[in-house]
Amino acid sequence: MSCVLLFFFRFAHTLLHLLKGNIGTGLLSLPLALRNAGIVLGPVCLLVIGVICVHCMHILVNCSHQLSERSKKSSLSYSDTVAAGMQTSSFQLLRRGAEFGRLLVSFFLVLTQLGFCSVYFVFLAENIKQVVEGSQGNNVDALDTEAVCEGVDLRLYMIFLLPFLILLSFISDLRTMAILSALANIAMAASLIFIFDVGDPRRLPLVSSWRKFSFFFGTAIFAFEGIGVVLPLENQMKDSAQFPQALNIGMAIVVVLYIALATLGYLHFGDDIKGSITLNLPHNSWYLVKVLYSFGVFVSFAIQFFVPVEILLRPLLEHSRNNWKQPVELLFRMFLVCLTCLVAVLVPRLDVVISLVGAFSSSALALVFPPLLELIILSPPPPTNIIKNLLIALLGVLGFLTGTYVTMEEIIYPETQNRQCTNSSWTTIAPHSNLTT
Repeated sequence: MSCVLLFFFRFAHTLLHLLKGNIGTGLLSLPLALRNAGIVLGPVCLLVIGVICVHCMHILVNCSHQLSERSKKSSLSYSDTVAAGMQTSSFQLLRRGAEFGRLLVSFFLVLTQLGFCSVYFVFLAENIKQVVEGSQGNNVDALDTEAVCEGVDLRLYMIFLLPFLILLSFISDLRTMAILSALANIAMAASLIFIFDVGDPRRLPLVSSWRKFSFFFGTAIFAFEGIGVVLPLENQMKDSAQFPQALNIGMAIVVVLYIALATLGYLHFGDDIKGSITLNLPHNSWYLVKVLYSFGVFVSFAIQFFVPVEILLRPLLEHSRNNWKQPVELLFRMFLVCLTCLVAVLVPRLDVVISLVGAFSSSALALVFPPLLELIILSPPPPTNIIKNLLIALLGVLGFLTGTYVTMEEIIYPETQNRQCTNSSWTTIAPHSNLTT
């Protein structure tokens, strides 16, 4: 018991950041994912996908270690690992395309992480708007579109959040955010405990149709895509040899949490569940839940923001004078935060767009690149590894195709109109909830 406590004490900040890097707004969409899979098939598939994603994280960490030893470097990023692996290949075509592989992985990482940050702007603005206007006595009915559209424009709340998120983005060392990550984890866990209770599973389908299952697959891959923060956390860990243990413990907590809360959320709201479970909460109550989860998402912004900054800032600082490096870094961080805010302001309904980005890039990052990279650096790879890695990569391609297809279909032929307000204000309309107010 003392050894377990000592392990948690020594590597608490890594575990906390690992949890914050994987638990975010994707968690809020998992109850809807279960509706598209079934109350029995959904949790089973979540467990399978979670185990495969964790295995791919270990593959990436092991490949990074092997390649860093070969190249005599202390650490490698995700894109550097892919490029170094391609350079060691016996195929000339792969060696020539090493730089393209680096740029491709960097593109997917930046696109995914900045997309998450834009989603956080919309999520925070919507929740703050509901809390502020609800506390002022706006007892609006959840389906009363005209009443909901009243009040301050949602985009003004995004602009209000901008300076606070800019200041948060100036934190360049993840270890200094360990306390905030701990508080954020507690806040998000407490808020979710308040939401969920157990419903009657007999009223829910056990297995859904094949077409609906494709929606589940894309959402699940989007939620489990935390591979982008694995190597940055491992590189900042003092004793990196202990990182696989920290990764197993942290991701085990994530998988259990995903399955439990997705199942309980679906049991609670049933077929009324929405794309984000917070949309099922009434506008004029449950302030504590919205505040707690919003604080957790606020801290998550810095965790997700760290990866694209690390990728884009390095070449910029290499071409800057020493006395200009710090001002350039701060200005560049400010620019990226403003860019994510601008995207959120221009496209306030980001749920479908980010789902498309997640399906397009998350499947490649989480399931396609790691197994193919292992096949490249293992010479020659065992037959069992070839079959295993090709099956995982095929699963990733399937996730890319199905996720992209269903989100594009939703964009072209939306089933419900979420944008009820035009010109002056916009917000997401929540249906009547099963919760008592």
